[in-house]
Amino acid sequence: MTTAPARTQNPAPTQSPAPAQDPAPVQDPAPVQDPAPVQDPAPAQDPAPAAGPASAGPEPAGVRGRVAELHAIREAARLGPGEKATAAQHAKGKLTARERIALLLDEGSFQEVEQLRRHRATGFGLEARKPYTDGVVTGWGTVEGRTVFVYAHDFRIFGGALGEAHATKIHKIMDMAIAAGAPLVSLNDGAGARIQEGVSALAGYGGIFQRNTKASGVIPQISVMLGPCAGGAAYSPALTDFVFMVRETSQMFITGPDVVKAVTGEEITQNGLGGADVHAETSGVAHFAYDDEETCLAEVRYLLSMLPQNNRENPPHTTPRDPAGRRGETLLDLVPADGNRPYDMAKVIEEIVDDGDCLEVHERWARNIICALARLDGQVVGIVANQPQTLAGVLDIEASEKAARFVQMCDAFNIPIVTLLDVPGFLPGVDQEHGGIIRHGAKLLYAYCNATVPRISLILRKAYGGAYIVMDSQSIGADLTYAWPTNEIAVMGAEGAAGVIFRRQIAQAADPEAMRARMVKEYKAELMHPYYAAERGLVDDVIDPAATREVLIRSLAMLHAKHADLPSRKHGNPPQ
Repeated sequence: MTTAPARTQNPAPTQSPAPAQDPAPVQDPAPVQDPAPVQDPAPAQDPAPAAGPASAGPEPAGVRGRVAELHAIREAARLGPGEKATAAQHAKGKLTARERIALLLDEGSFQEVEQLRRHRATGFGLEARKPYTDGVVTGWGTVEGRTVFVYAHDFRIFGGALGEAHATKIHKIMDMAIAAGAPLVSLNDGAGARIQEGVSALAGYGGIFQRNTKASGVIPQISVMLGPCAGGAAYSPALTDFVFMVRETSQMFITGPDVVKAVTGEEITQNGLGGADVHAETSGVAHFAYDDEETCLAEVRYLLSMLPQNNRENPPHTTPRDPAGRRGETLLDLVPADGNRPYDMAKVIEEIVDDGDCLEVHERWARNIICALARLDGQVVGIVANQPQTLAGVLDIEASEKAARFVQMCDAFNIPIVTLLDVPGFLPGVDQEHGGIIRHGAKLLYAYCNATVPRISLILRKAYGGAYIVMDSQSIGADLTYAWPTNEIAVMGAEGAAGVIFRRQIAQAADPEAMRARMVKEYKAELMHPYYAAERGLVDDVIDPAATREVLIRSLAMLHAKHADLPSRKHGNPPQ
């Protein structure tokens, strides 16, 4: 599926030469993660000076002297541990924390918080190594003029490992994001808990997880994986709304390759175990994967442009260039009338939405269903659609989970949902049944039934059995249901239905195949003609495919002020 062309990026910042007094310490050896071993060795750093810059020379005189000292300290904190550590980071194909923030945020908008924070731990030589920022840069800025909070691990300092002061900074910026009602983006490049600080470091993760959960459904949370993330640290990204990864340089796993080999005897590389492609295609942990950090961060900006600031606001509206009344004559040729012939649903979506532009979520995982953010007449919508090119568009365990999570996200952030149906049913098979297709399919059903945002469904061709009901049918609360003249809404396909209903007649016929064909034709004419559901009020209208865009836009405009209340309760208990 195409993505927006020419999404602009901010240039990476250039660094000025390091000042004479560099307060950054020698980096600690790579910290051991919990429970996974450290992936990357700690980068080399320039020699560390004494504990504080104020003790390096005579005390400054007067206010001007103090101000000059402040600027020198801030510059030293901004530059970090020195040229050697920065070169080591770049040699791995990775940017520094501040370079990443500069790419993410609008130029000159970043306001740092607690830049001069230092840890207060002692033992294991930590008292002599107290770098400013403590290995994490926190603050806020803007993306396309809207406030965004951010924290970025600095791998050059303690390998980006989390200690007490490090965690406290993250806790503070998360609390600020929740209070201000603005998105939170984490730029992750850390080697787990700082083992020199013991359980204090582990408790810091607990505080992050608690705030991730508190912020869920309140503000958008985006995790950008730009380096190693192992052990307990992997759970914070898993609690957020979206996970971005960069190929070759970012990994996520609970236990690393060494532990896996020791316990199971299996040998595997870091990327083979938890790289970007693994999580984008196999596990579904990552929603997006890109080849480089610049592209990745540009796409984060694009995603933010389609999300509201918080759950009390609507997504940003843009002035459309694509006419609302544009007809899609191409749709008449894109979708074959023969229900057994596949086609690319992504092309149907591109023809309907503004400028053919959308952002597909989990594009490479569970490909038999499409989940995408797009705009219709400038209004952001979430699109859920079966993909006939993969497994004929059936619902299976992974497709159900993928769509359910997407529907919940859209509902949490006031994004209307448009569902495009061409579904022959649920995928049959022992593996699916034993894997829990019943409870996984129920997740999608629960998500739709619980959603209060505007919901419109459109049946293009097949809509069979329970899968038809689950995919936001009118009976589970869709506000409007439309169908194309090619629709086939039924309990099952005509061939299967005729084989059940007319089993005896077919078996007793002189020519069973001819009888079967006649019964299939009769069943279709009686119960599967395009207007059967419309005649019974189960479909609001049968529409010209070429008018789909205009019909959807008018319907969304009518539903714009929709308000629906759920029963009073602490929370639901969705199927797991």
